[in-house]
Amino acid sequence: MQNSEARLLLNVFLPQLEQEVATTRKVLAAVPAGKEDYRPHPASKSALELAWHLASSDWWFLDSIVRGEFRSGEGGVPADVRTAADVVAWYDRMVPPMIERVKNLSDEELKREVSFFGMMSWPAVQYLLIMLLHSVHHRGQLSAYLRPMGGKVPAIYGGSADEPMQPPA
Repeated sequence: MQNSEARLLLNVFLPQLEQEVATTRKVLAAVPAGKEDYRPHPASKSALELAWHLASSDWWFLDSIVRGEFRSGEGGVPADVRTAADVVAWYDRMVPPMIERVKNLSDEELKREVSFFGMMSWPAVQYLLIMLLHSVHHRGQLSAYLRPMGGKVPAIYGGSADEPMQPPA
């Protein structure tokens, strides 16, 4: 990969990433207070576990891209994260600074080959796409929990029954 190609991919992925992070935050914030233990099936993660996985994975991918190394992580929900509001506060505190760090990577850092646990090895910048796909997948799962928990589904890629699309004024 050439420097210009790495920079092009960053410039393509970043606006989408910033939009997706804002949407993910809306879904995390829509988890009704007191309903974090909800799970649609005994084999499913609880709403809190899924919200934490979604939030912490976004940070983990960005951190791994910045470091140029993927390390095993996620040991479950930290003891100080007890509510969906705690997850949102953590996400707000941790993810935007990591986006800024990714924005400031050099072309060399963006194009360096990074192994994903020996399963694939891609230029660091390409993992932004995997992050986006992973986030969209788990955000879809969490959004499907919202109504059964008594919550409202925010607009994601268009309006929802709970948050209709608003055309520009």
